[in-house]
Amino acid sequence: MIEAILYENIISKSRDDATEDEYNSSSNNSITDGEISLPIGSGNESDDDFPGVFEGPEKTMEVVFRSDKGAIDGLRSLSRNELDILCTKASCSIISCISNGHMDAYVLSESSLFVYKHRLVMKTCGTTTLLRCLGTLLEFADKAGMELTWVGYSRKNLLFPDEQQAPHSSFDDEVKYISTHEQLQNRLRGSGHILGPVTGDHWFVYVADHPNPTMPISNHQNLISNSILNRTNLLANQPQSEQISKSSTPSGERTINMMMFDMDPAVANLFYKKTCRTGKEMTKQAGIDLLCPGAQIDDQAFTPCGYSMNAILHDAYFTMHITPQQECSYASFETNTCLDKYSPLVRNVLKVFRPKRFVLTMFGDLLAMDNLRSSPTDVRSIPLPLYGHYSRTSVSSTQVENDLCCQMAVYSFHPIEVGVGNNKMAVDWANKSNNKAVSNRRERGHSLN
Repeated sequence: MIEAILYENIISKSRDDATEDEYNSSSNNSITDGEISLPIGSGNESDDDFPGVFEGPEKTMEVVFRSDKGAIDGLRSLSRNELDILCTKASCSIISCISNGHMDAYVLSESSLFVYKHRLVMKTCGTTTLLRCLGTLLEFADKAGMELTWVGYSRKNLLFPDEQQAPHSSFDDEVKYISTHEQLQNRLRGSGHILGPVTGDHWFVYVADHPNPTMPISNHQNLISNSILNRTNLLANQPQSEQISKSSTPSGERTINMMMFDMDPAVANLFYKKTCRTGKEMTKQAGIDLLCPGAQIDDQAFTPCGYSMNAILHDAYFTMHITPQQECSYASFETNTCLDKYSPLVRNVLKVFRPKRFVLTMFGDLLAMDNLRSSPTDVRSIPLPLYGHYSRTSVSSTQVENDLCCQMAVYSFHPIEVGVGNNKMAVDWANKSNNKAVSNRRERGHSLN
C-alpha cells in the first residue's frame, strides 16, 4: 500500500507566505530545443542498450551569502551569460529552467542548479569539475556587493574515481583546492570530514564557515528565508537582540538525500527512450510526480537513456537524477522540505525504485535536527511488504563547525525469505499491486506522500 505523508501543512504554509504574484510568476522555460543527448564521456550514445558506464553519484556545492548585503535580488540578478560561464567552468550546461518567487531551478546536462537570492546549490554528476566554478561565482558575487558567509561541499565516494578531472581525483585534492582558493583564504575557515567506513560506502563533507564567532541572530535567521524558520518553529521565542555564539550555517533547514544503486530492472527500463519517449511520461509511469505533490515539475529525458527532474514548492526543492544502465544503475532523490518525520517518505521512494542498496544522508543545524521526531538514519530495518526489507549496515554522524550536524546510513536489500517460485510470484504480485496503487491514487488526485 502507498503511505501518506502530511504535506498539507507545507502546502498551506506556502500559500499563506507567498504572494499571489509569486505564484502567478512561476515559469517553465525550455532552454534547449530538440533531443537531449547523454553527457559527453558517458559511453556510446548511439547504442540503445547503452553498454557504457556513467558516474551517477553527484558532487554538491552550497554557497551562502548575507541577506543584508548587495543587490536586492542577490544571486537571482546574475545574467544568463554569467550562469552559462559558471556551468562551463563546471563542465556542464543549462537545459531548462522553472522559477517561482523564491528561486530559479535549472536542470543541467549533468544534474541541477538552484539559485536563491542569497544562496546557490549546485549538483553535478559524471566527470564534471564543480569546484572550478567557485572562484568565478565569488567574483560575480563580489561585483554585486554580496558578503560570503558559508561554503559547503560534499560527495559520496565515487564508482569510477580514475575517470575524474582535477581537482576531483581525490578528496584531499578537493580540500586543498577549496582551502587555498584566493577568494576564500581570508574570509572563511574550513575543514574536511569523512563519514562511514573507508572500506565501503562513505561520504565526504567539507565546510568553510564564517570566522566571526558572534553574529546577530537577525542576520543568522535571514540566511534562509523566514518562512522555513516559521514553518519549523525554530528560534520563535528568542529575542532579536540575543547573540548567537555559533557558525553561520544555514539555519532552520534539513536536507535529505538518498543515493540508490542497482534499482529494479523493470523500473530502470522506464528511463530508456525506447520505453518512455519523454521526461513527463517517465515521471508518470514511475510515479515520481506523486513524491512531490503540489510542486511545479521540470522533467527531462536523455537519449538513449537517463532522466533528470527538478520540482519546486514555495522555498523547497526536490531533485532526482537517474542513470538506468545495468553497469552503473543509480537513482538519487534529494529535498530540503522540512518534515516532522522522514520514514514514510524514505519508504515511498524505495517503493518506486526498489534498489539493492542505498546511502541516506541528512544535514542541518542543531536546532533543525533537534526539531525532528526521529532521525531517518536511526531506523535499523525498513520493510517493503511482499517484496523484502532493507537492513542498516553502517551508520555515522558528526558535528561540523560548531553546529552543522551530518548523518549517514547505508542499507542493503534482503528479499522475502520464501521458496524461489513463491518468491518470484510474490514479487510479481507486489510489483503489480504497487503499480495499481500508484495508478489509483493518481486517478483520485492523491499523492505518494
